Amino acid sequence: MKNHFKLVLLLQALLVSLVFTAQAQKENLDKVIAIVGDKIILRSDIEQSFEEYKRENPNAAETMKCEFLENALSQKIVTEQADRDSVFVTDDEVEGNIENRIRYYVNQYGSEEKLQEISGRTVYQLKDDYKPIVREQMQFQKMQGQIISSVKITPQEVKAFYEKIPKDSLPFYPSTIEVGQIVLRPDINKEVEDYAIERLENIRKDIVSGKSSFDLMASYYSEDPGSRDNGGDLGLMGRDDLVPEFAAAAFKLQNGEISPLVKTSFGYHIVQMVNRQGEKAKLRHILIKPIITDDMVKLTLSKADSVRAKLVAGTLLFSAAVGKYSSDDGSKTTGGMITNQQTGSSSLLAEDMEPAVAIAINEMKVGEFSHPVEYTDAKTGDKLVRILYLRSRTEPHKANLKDDYGKIQQVAFSEKQNTYLMTWLKDHISSFYVMIDPEYQNCPNIEKWIKANAKAKKN
Repeated sequence: MKNHFKLVLLLQALLVSLVFTAQAQKENLDKVIAIVGDKIILRSDIEQSFEEYKRENPNAAETMKCEFLENALSQKIVTEQADRDSVFVTDDEVEGNIENRIRYYVNQYGSEEKLQEISGRTVYQLKDDYKPIVREQMQFQKMQGQIISSVKITPQEVKAFYEKIPKDSLPFYPSTIEVGQIVLRPDINKEVEDYAIERLENIRKDIVSGKSSFDLMASYYSEDPGSRDNGGDLGLMGRDDLVPEFAAAAFKLQNGEISPLVKTSFGYHIVQMVNRQGEKAKLRHILIKPIITDDMVKLTLSKADSVRAKLVAGTLLFSAAVGKYSSDDGSKTTGGMITNQQTGSSSLLAEDMEPAVAIAINEMKVGEFSHPVEYTDAKTGDKLVRILYLRSRTEPHKANLKDDYGKIQQVAFSEKQNTYLMTWLKDHISSFYVMIDPEYQNCPNIEKWIKANAKAKKN
């Protein structure tokens, strides 16, 4: 059995040496600094991680590279275990993750063209570059989840964790606010709606007849501020990037074809299929919105007043009112609560909120509902009406179990999971081939990797 294990190690060493040679030929300026099984870690991987960290933490010490290497070694070992246990991720899962990443960067830079310009790579090349990295990350996360799935934490453990923190080291939390909203969109009367439809039909006729071009008419008449100045160009879009009615109409079109009128929650559109690219398409559109008059807003304010009266009287629950009356899809999925778009948390800092909301709730007490107010949606420019609900407010304070149990529990649980994972690694590392470049063997925490590797060779 021991000889068999040594043979496995020798074969792994031979395989990774071949990988090393091929990689060295490809990356003359790079260097393999660690190997786990048949997986390698390049110096550039660690340097890049360190530089990214240093941008946020300019005073970061060089010793942080040791921590990045240890994290990379941990990931490689867990991923190797995933291979052994046949814990894999599907191509669809990888593709979906990459699509989300590309979509995020497109939103960050404004368009796919800008992303390609900055990266110097096409979207297809970026996807190819991401694929092996994303697959390994997802496989690591899946295996890690299985390893730590049995870890639980009790209230007693949370309390013990909190009590171990020196009082002068407890974090200071600023004031946070939880606020919800019920958004009511004014009903459009038939006369106004018919006028919007007629305008868009005439625009479409001029384009189809060749009297005018789609992009020119979009720049003149479209009421979508995000695409109007680009001739209605929406860029490359997938079905999931679009509201269902719009997507259904767009993806029926042939290249160059223009759709009939399409109604969505934004108004009325005509869509042009510029060209289809697999599951995505380059699209243009022109949006015409029915005009919301002052009379419509007044009627909506009156309707909102009656909704608020029921909320104040306790005959209507806030969550039920959101489901029945709110037209804001974003907060509707969170039970009406406004959340931080990056973290998904409903606990907001005052500076994270829309200024009008922060001002409106300043004098409100917890549990109160604001009077209905008219406001203009920052994204669409639409006139809407809303009722605000102040669910909670915390004062600036040092962390304590009463006000911050959830946050403390999360940190305590993460630490327990990490401790469990480190113990698992310590117990399993001797069954893996591990090589670490002498340049990095002086890292304090790397010593255990070297000792484990030596133990494996002796056995």
